[in-house]
Amino acid sequence: MALLTPTRPARPKAARRTGSPDAASRRAAVKQVGLLVAACLVLILAAPSDYTVRIATLVLIYAALAMGLNVVVGLAGLLDLGFIAFFGVGAYSYALLASALHDIHVDFWLMLPVGMLVAALLGALVGLPALRTHGDYLAIVTLGFGEIVFILLVNLDRPVNITNGPQGVLGIDLPSIGGWEIGKEGVFLGAFGLTPTMQFFVMATLYVAGVMFCALRLRDARLGRAWRAMRESEAATSSCGVSIVRAKMSAFLFGASVAGGAGVLTAAWYGSVFPDSFLFSESIKVLAMVVLGGIGSVWGALVGALVLVLMPELLREFDQYRLLIFGLVLVLVMRLRPQGLFGARTPGGRPPGAVLPGARIWRRLRRPHDRGGRS
Repeated sequence: MALLTPTRPARPKAARRTGSPDAASRRAAVKQVGLLVAACLVLILAAPSDYTVRIATLVLIYAALAMGLNVVVGLAGLLDLGFIAFFGVGAYSYALLASALHDIHVDFWLMLPVGMLVAALLGALVGLPALRTHGDYLAIVTLGFGEIVFILLVNLDRPVNITNGPQGVLGIDLPSIGGWEIGKEGVFLGAFGLTPTMQFFVMATLYVAGVMFCALRLRDARLGRAWRAMRESEAATSSCGVSIVRAKMSAFLFGASVAGGAGVLTAAWYGSVFPDSFLFSESIKVLAMVVLGGIGSVWGALVGALVLVLMPELLREFDQYRLLIFGLVLVLVMRLRPQGLFGARTPGGRPPGAVLPGARIWRRLRRPHDRGGRS
């Protein structure tokens, strides 16, 4: 009789190919970022004019802002109405330390992480009240923070001139690599060339690609799962051993640092910054991009930025009716697809992360009637 020895069952071929969930998530993120970079490469090669590239660069800047806010609002469920303040802090950080206003000229590549760090520190400062506030109250706190930053930018020109007040900061330094200033003049290699606008488009592409990779990896990581759980119920998440303090603070830090870096890049691109560029309406615009594209969706944030930046430009010929058409299109999208263009519905039938305070209040008011209770 042959001796029967137990053998270890072989792993399925699909499991061997896939590997760990973390490796699969990393590969998926790399593929999606590669798709974005390829699309931007095609655009820069086929762009009919510098104006098209400029609009595309603006789309990428807003896409980075929307991806950062999407983590705070879409994943963590924290309604931030002062998000544009972090964008302004990053822009002014570079403007004050790389211009003739104070005769200081710090290198762009050093100021990029510094601007992100300064914005992240302010994000932590805003995140502290978020530990004990929710819903409408958190929205009011963040709204107040945004207005405070705007007022400081306008009034910090006396008695000591720091921000130059409403006149803004002009003559901001261009980024440079080995003595070559990016965006100063065109670079041509035979038939192919990069205009100054195209050079900043490449920089914006690289920055958005990095932000997208981080956002995708965080969404699929343990921290991202904690954010989504906290979005639905903080009490249930806390009872599972998740630190609500850590989850909230990390969401604010990531969103603020992304906005700060986008501000540094925008200041270098424009060559000037003004307080009027960081009004409350800009925060609402970025929030609309997140909601329109789909709350919690990284690609939705990109598509929302594309729609809300391109639509006003396409309707420029209808100057008198542009805002009316723009508003009607948004209302129709929200009516016909309330989960957003790239949003997905949960088995319960509502879009994931319906975090707006009005939606929560409406659900609470309807709950007794849905259960057949007395009104």
